[in-house]
Amino acid sequence: MADGRRWWALGAVALGTFMTYLDNNIVNVALPTIQRELGLTLSGLEWITSSYILVFAGLMLLGGRLADVLGRRRVFLAGLVVFTLASLAAGLAWDGPTLIAARAVQGIGAAFLTPTALALITSLFPDTRERGTAIGLWSAVGALSMAFGPLAGGFISERWDWGWVFLINVPLGVATIGFGLWAIRVPADRTSRHLDMPGITTSTIALFALTYALIEGENTGWTSAPILTALGVALLSATLFLVIETRTAEPMIDLSLFRSRVFSGGILAQGLWSFGIFGVYFFSALWLQNILGFSPTEAGAAFVPMALLTAVAATQAQRIAGLIGNGLAIALGLTLMAVAIFALSLIGSDGGYLDLLPWFLLYGLGGGMLIHLTAVIISTLPVSRAGIASGVINVSREVSGLFGVTVLGAILTARQSAALEAGANPLAAFLDGYQVALVVTAAALLIGVPLSLYSLRTSRPDRPQAPFPTKTPDPVNH
Repeated sequence: MADGRRWWALGAVALGTFMTYLDNNIVNVALPTIQRELGLTLSGLEWITSSYILVFAGLMLLGGRLADVLGRRRVFLAGLVVFTLASLAAGLAWDGPTLIAARAVQGIGAAFLTPTALALITSLFPDTRERGTAIGLWSAVGALSMAFGPLAGGFISERWDWGWVFLINVPLGVATIGFGLWAIRVPADRTSRHLDMPGITTSTIALFALTYALIEGENTGWTSAPILTALGVALLSATLFLVIETRTAEPMIDLSLFRSRVFSGGILAQGLWSFGIFGVYFFSALWLQNILGFSPTEAGAAFVPMALLTAVAATQAQRIAGLIGNGLAIALGLTLMAVAIFALSLIGSDGGYLDLLPWFLLYGLGGGMLIHLTAVIISTLPVSRAGIASGVINVSREVSGLFGVTVLGAILTARQSAALEAGANPLAAFLDGYQVALVVTAAALLIGVPLSLYSLRTSRPDRPQAPFPTKTPDPVNH
């Protein structure tokens, strides 16, 4: 592919990613309006989000594998088409069940699109330094969606019909499909011939069951029969998946990759990052509205400076890592995030937005520095495995983020209930639980500091490591 066309292709891939990220952030802010307009119960409202997450996380490894077998360009564009059509259906939905079904189909499109986007970048930019720059720019676009998604969601829910939180994807999706058909040209991007159906089936069942348990555990009860059954199914399916992958001639995931210190350590560090960033965004939005009395639009606007700084830091993360090394750069990013979160936990009910803003900015700076971690992990892999590897990275990110929301939510709820029983008023009880959840998040992020210093200590972007050996040779000649 011509050099100029590659960067246009990156733009198309980034637009597709922006659309899916934007949708998630817009919908979260608009949920109260949707509940009122459609007359939904709390359970029905939760499944507007849960149906998407369940399908998205459950099918992401399948999406990555299909990208390797059927071709990354083809699967990416197919995911765009499915996501765009499902967005149209969601925007025109007339009741709760129709909207929940459309959101599930959106999850299918996103599961094909998201891991394939990163795999396409790997194919388009075989040079390690160029690839790091491309991933930084791609990630910065994703960070921008975190800035404008809540703001746009609040604006639409207050001033327009709620359906526009989904319909906004339709013109964006059509434009991205046309742009992608023209710009994305990846020669010989079918790098595998075998789907590994037993591996796909067991991994999909395991992810569906685990995601369901994380979503419903708090409401149903962690010791209830449905949740224990789901966890048991997840464990059994995961065990069968590992057995299958060690015995098949062409496994979906070459498990020997996890013997790579950089790959395994990077995945764990990224999981801790997701644990922190998902939970803080979710519960800080509640803090802004419940404690400070912000409107949905004001709460969305409050995150804009943090997200913009994350985007800027993402574009510079590779340069910083080149100066001090990947291990120290990632450890520094996690430390900045932990310090910011702990400082937020010290702000009381009399605090204002200006008290929060410096720590929001520090958090955004640290989070942006960790964006480079994706490029570090990908650099350890051959191009022929980029699709499924991208699926693994995204599954780790999604499940860790959901785990963060679940664990922090349980801590917040338990602490809040104890405070209420002790006679605290509801707002003070919520703040008490929120502060404890923040301290736990900061501690979790600090675990990643020594982990990153150890696992990434010899990896530098200007001196790339050779790909970790796999059973399948790379047939793509760039």
